[in-house]
Amino acid sequence: MSLPVFEFSFPGPLRDRLVAAVLDGSKTSTTGLLRGYEVEGAPLREVGSRAAVIDSDGRQVAVIEITSVRVVPLGDVDLAHVLDEGEGLTTVAEWRSVHEEGWHSDAERAELGDPTFTVDDTTPLVLQRFRLGADLR
Repeated sequence: MSLPVFEFSFPGPLRDRLVAAVLDGSKTSTTGLLRGYEVEGAPLREVGSRAAVIDSDGRQVAVIEITSVRVVPLGDVDLAHVLDEGEGLTTVAEWRSVHEEGWHSDAERAELGDPTFTVDDTTPLVLQRFRLGADLR
């Protein structure tokens, strides 16, 4: 059976760090822009669905199972979600600063098709929790 692909960030050092955190169990949540799903025409993942995590080289390295999906405004992201992202960030303000930098990047804006895209407290985010189902390395 072929699984849908789950990509953390863009290929490169950040994706490599995030995938390593998934594999070592420290990353059990992730955040995406609802706008990204809308631009791609992709449905939100469903609880219980599984996906193949790929590394920067496009290799499938793990299977995760989605355990929770919530759409919340950026201003409502809580510390538990931040800590479970496994990126070593310890405050919501620090998490927000790092994520805003990524969301305001040229690469993200290009993917969204909006060179002036910006976020604020009302920007809808997709918060997903997952568990590692299999390490495929």
